[in-house]
Amino acid sequence: MRGFLASSIGVTCAAALALPLTLPATSHAAPAPTPVQESLPGTTQSLALAPLAATRAAGNGAAGEQGLPQRDVRPFSLVGVVWDDLSAELHGQVQVRTRTTGTTTTTWSAWQDLETHNDDAPDLDTPERASGHVHGSTAPLWVGDSDGVEVRVKADAPAATRAAAAPEPLLPRGLRLELVDPGDEPAQGAPADGPRGVSLTAEAAASSAVNAELAPLGATAVPALTKKATEDELIEARGGDAALTKARPYVGARPRIVTRKGWGANEKLRERDFVYTKVVKAAFVHHSASGNNYRCSQAPSVIRSIYRYHVKSSGWRDIGYNFVVDKCGTIYEGRAGGIAKPVMGAHTLGFNTNSMGIAVLGSFNGSNPPAAALNAIARLTAWKLGLYGANPRGTTYLKSGGGNLYRKGKNVRLHVISGHRDGFATECPGRRLYKKLGKARSSSARLQGR
Repeated sequence: MRGFLASSIGVTCAAALALPLTLPATSHAAPAPTPVQESLPGTTQSLALAPLAATRAAGNGAAGEQGLPQRDVRPFSLVGVVWDDLSAELHGQVQVRTRTTGTTTTTWSAWQDLETHNDDAPDLDTPERASGHVHGSTAPLWVGDSDGVEVRVKADAPAATRAAAAPEPLLPRGLRLELVDPGDEPAQGAPADGPRGVSLTAEAAASSAVNAELAPLGATAVPALTKKATEDELIEARGGDAALTKARPYVGARPRIVTRKGWGANEKLRERDFVYTKVVKAAFVHHSASGNNYRCSQAPSVIRSIYRYHVKSSGWRDIGYNFVVDKCGTIYEGRAGGIAKPVMGAHTLGFNTNSMGIAVLGSFNGSNPPAAALNAIARLTAWKLGLYGANPRGTTYLKSGGGNLYRKGKNVRLHVISGHRDGFATECPGRRLYKKLGKARSSSARLQGR
């Protein structure tokens, strides 16, 4: 545990330097893995949108309505729409229809809405945002195995003053449809208990090594600990003697967490280095807005698709969330850098510093979040916030990096466990999940022993 505290001060470090300088005697460190070449699952199709025939004939399609007629495409499972300028907002409606594969008859879905937010994003004035590769985007939608698609994007009617002046197009420039295939489940060369000498690519080894004090290199999951074992590790990490220390820290038992190796992350997609902040003072809860039509066994595929969409389509350095939770309550490692470390994410524009983002797979404006997912949020925050001394039932101050609710530089008082909408004007994490956060705070604090 010393490794995560010692390295938490860094801002950016190369993957090769992300390993702790020394490991305790109880470390899970393994011999250096053998570099290998591996098949990299997943593909992305990017299709430019254009004025639809009917609206083009009317002479207003380029300004207010674009799309793509029904067409056959290569297999995909997740869909989204992106555009050139991250700062441009899409005010309107984005709808898709898809054709399901694996059926004896041609089956087209009903029209489905894509959430048009672009509020999961890197903070202003960060290298990730200034890379020149970051785009505006809708939320992605999981549609399952499909090989046909149709899309329409219609702008909201402009205000009368704006319509008269017509200063700019109603839709953002460079609209493109992104179709993501997560690829087949990758072969897992290492069971969760982690054999020695497992073969990994250099990128996969670096991603795994930052968790080396918690699980063996190449492990597909970080195992759960009892509350006492978690407390003992934290006492020792702070320089104390667990056998002699009577005052126990407020920290929840470490939950089992599926690693990036476990959900099949293609480590060659992300940027090589890891980026850290100083501490973790707050957790922002999100919904992925990717729909609820997935089986829990498909969750790794959904995460791989979102990861590819964030990196290849939206232009981020890695998946935006620090952790992902599925509807069965399984917890997954998100952005690379170490599950116990203060990894900077791209989840809450303006408040990515000194916080973490947890996304529940699903959409929860009209659907209730599963009890298993709420329980997972409580278990995860009780542990991770406890490592940094944060009370899940309390409040804290974060300095805004700039957004649509708070100006840059303003110190904002927030719940230690907040919803995305607390830091940015958005519907996320969905009305029904947001209403359950009070229960999550109480459960998390109780698990810490408060």
